Amino acid sequence: MNNKKRIIILDTETTGINQNALPHINHRIIEIGAVEIIGRRFTGNNFHVYIQPDRIIDPGALKIHGITNDFLLDKPFFKDIADQFLNYIQNSQLVIHNASFDLGFINQELEMLNKNIKPINTLCSVVDTLKIARTLFPGKKNTLDALCTRYKIKKSHRNLHSATVDAYLLGKLYLLMTGGQESLFAYNTINNKKTIQPLKKNIKEKKISLKILSPTQKEIDQHEKYLKYMKDHNICLWY
Repeated sequence: MNNKKRIIILDTETTGINQNALPHINHRIIEIGAVEIIGRRFTGNNFHVYIQPDRIIDPGALKIHGITNDFLLDKPFFKDIADQFLNYIQNSQLVIHNASFDLGFINQELEMLNKNIKPINTLCSVVDTLKIARTLFPGKKNTLDALCTRYKIKKSHRNLHSATVDAYLLGKLYLLMTGGQESLFAYNTINNKKTIQPLKKNIKEKKISLKILSPTQKEIDQHEKYLKYMKDHNICLWY
């Protein structure tokens, strides 16, 4: 297992969404924020840019992110930052919340360049944290705000959506969802065969009084469903 794998937590803000078809149709990206994690640690090697979308921002989107048309007037177009962005994410695993949304916008921008650039999801592996959250918490609200509250992550500075702030919060959530106490197993690849092996932990013995609770069948079923998801999507759990 390579604990130096490069993980990029990615988020975007846009001019709005199309309610009647694919969300990205007729709308553009105005902000990209990404943070790098290596060895389950934030490295500080982040990527952030505001983008001139060459169209007006919808009032509904403005209320969400607060980015105005005037603010973006002197910002670069996507074509001006495309190479820098692609160089940054290469050789990485992308982690995105509701990945199809952001990928739809990014792939549309790349297609508009007319450079025959392949879709992002064919250049990088992608992990959708929304799918992980729905597996862990079926039937519950799994927005970024809801998950931060559930995991007790401070988000008082998140008055409006911001690609960089959201990417950082999502990075903290990803580490908790894939490396906390949800599973007692690590997913490893040995000799190109996928196996699940118990983690070995050195625990110092202490004389404490514990109330032993047996898991319910529902909890066992949910745990097995979670392990299957992690296995099917080749997601590694680190502790």
